[in-house]
Amino acid sequence: MNKLSIIKIVFASLLLWVSSYTVIAQNVTVEASIDSMQILIGEQTKVKLEVSFDAHQKMVLPVVQDTLVRGVEVVDIAKPDTQYLNNKQRLLISQEYIVTSFDSAFYYIPPFTVAVDGKQYQSQSLALKVYSMPVDEAHPDQFFGPKDIMEPPFSWSDWATIIWLSLLVIPLIIVVVYLIVRYRDNKPIIRTIKVEPKLPPHQQALKDIERIKAEKSWQKGEAKNYYTELTDVIRIYIKERFGFNALEMTSSEIIDRLLQEKDQKLIEELKSLFMTADLVKFAKHNPLINENDLNLVNAIDFINQTKVEVDPNAKPEPTEITIEEKRSRRAKISLLISIIVLIVAVIAMMVIVVRDIYNLCF
Repeated sequence: MNKLSIIKIVFASLLLWVSSYTVIAQNVTVEASIDSMQILIGEQTKVKLEVSFDAHQKMVLPVVQDTLVRGVEVVDIAKPDTQYLNNKQRLLISQEYIVTSFDSAFYYIPPFTVAVDGKQYQSQSLALKVYSMPVDEAHPDQFFGPKDIMEPPFSWSDWATIIWLSLLVIPLIIVVVYLIVRYRDNKPIIRTIKVEPKLPPHQQALKDIERIKAEKSWQKGEAKNYYTELTDVIRIYIKERFGFNALEMTSSEIIDRLLQEKDQKLIEELKSLFMTADLVKFAKHNPLINENDLNLVNAIDFINQTKVEVDPNAKPEPTEITIEEKRSRRAKISLLISIIVLIVAVIAMMVIVVRDIYNLCF
């Protein structure tokens, strides 16, 4: 192999290496852009960095501090945005920086340096022109200082919560104080009950007999029920009128006791009523209709003959009964829980009121 052949082979290898390097380099693109190249002092603009590379490669973005260059401050750095391209064969990473400046000047922003698989790539450089505020050169003597702080207008909606909670706190505090006083007071609960006066025994008995008469239960085949109610009315009347417990006595015992106080004829009529009642209740006796009416009349006659008249002008007054009840342990616990809940509610509302007032006034 001659020297010329060797030189051709070496030259071809160099061309192949350079071309492969160019292909690899073209796989990574770094671009920088700026929304506005001209801003006023204090205005903000957005600088955007975009990096495109193969998905299998590893990329490291530049670390940006609080300034890009001296005089150009970084206000905010957005979170990088990642997009897949070419069926997820490539990646496009976008990084945005919000910048501003407070000095009027022309700023040169150097290229951003990005590392991909350990190799550094740079974007193009940028420029930013910052202008100062325009000055009225025609009237240089007119200078306006800073304006006073503007007071916000009064709005009822801002104070509605404060007003309503304040109005609610006052009665709640009164209730809490009242409950605390009740809890500390161990005196028994005193209740006064009014008892309406009872009717005289004969009036009550005649009223009950009129009810039995109106029901006419014997006509419905309920003779036993009819005589049971009728004799019970008489027994109650005798108990309240004569003072002995006729409810616990037999019919014969009642008759014997009444014979000591009343005439024989009146007692015989009552005796006939009790005998018929006993036959109906215990011997299933079926009395005649006239017999039922007669026994009813005998009961009324007995009451009228033995009643004690009362003064018709006297108006009985209701009787008042005083009852003392000691507070139970459960009642005291319930009272204590109510006090605690109300105190917590009052404190919470007061905290909200103070917080809202502070936020509105300071």
